[in-house]
Amino acid sequence: MALLPFRTKAAAQSEGLDLSAVLAGASIEVMPRTAEKVEDFRAILPTGTRVYIAHIDGTPIDDMVATAKRISGEGFDVMPHFPARIIKDEATLADWIARYQGEADVKQGLILAGGVDAPKGDFHSSMQLLETGLFDKAGFECLHVAGHPEGNKDIDPNGGDAVVMDALQWKQDFSNRTDAKMALATQFAFEADPIIAWAERLQTEGFTLPIHLGIAGPAKLQTMIKFAIACGVGPSLRVLQRRAKDVTKLVLPFEPTDLVSDLATYKAANPNSLIEQMHIFPLGGIKTSATWLNTHNGSKIASVASA
Repeated sequence: MALLPFRTKAAAQSEGLDLSAVLAGASIEVMPRTAEKVEDFRAILPTGTRVYIAHIDGTPIDDMVATAKRISGEGFDVMPHFPARIIKDEATLADWIARYQGEADVKQGLILAGGVDAPKGDFHSSMQLLETGLFDKAGFECLHVAGHPEGNKDIDPNGGDAVVMDALQWKQDFSNRTDAKMALATQFAFEADPIIAWAERLQTEGFTLPIHLGIAGPAKLQTMIKFAIACGVGPSLRVLQRRAKDVTKLVLPFEPTDLVSDLATYKAANPNSLIEQMHIFPLGGIKTSATWLNTHNGSKIASVASA
């Protein structure tokens, strides 16, 4: 597979490029405090959408479970985060899993290291959580893990991606020896070329885990840049930096439409790519991202009144 010269958004639209082909099945992410701002998710998302629930350090597990129960009850597939570095010990992990299952019928999770520098307990990596065997024992059906198309300076502080790739190989091996349905949920990025190069490299090196590619939902440019720097976005940050130099665009929201158009073009030419679907980070708000997703995906929203 070779990288393609991408068309502009206007060219893609003039040729009738269907973005729903790449946005089909897209997932989205919320936190308990952002979920509280949505009266009913059925009014903004198609039934069955996978909704990740981000577990930020300091968020009580009670709030996480209550949010999972509420969103699951509204007809959505809930996937809470399990951040290793904020989980005290194996007993705590077992309790979280049991509560999610018993109160919200959760059968899937995003297993990751977590965004804190020092572990709060026994765990420091997603691999340690998986090695407990607790997810398998509880019958979890989907176990997603983190992917880093542009590397991760927290994991490889000296540059490169040697440690990231070693961890990714472990995750692939774990997937090969278990029956869990696994995928790589990635950090968001802002241009297609680095993403595609990474996906093609993985496929060439024998990886088979499908990629659920993170993209940032519409947001003010200043907001987008703030989150991108905080989350360690790599070279694709230059897309925002170039835009910031154009004063006529500073007050306009930044949308991922061009990026998704490029990915749709690539996927149409490379249907066997590891890039399987999109995952939306609603940096500009859940309702704003849901509106953008529904507009470009042709989504049909359930009638809350008749639900």
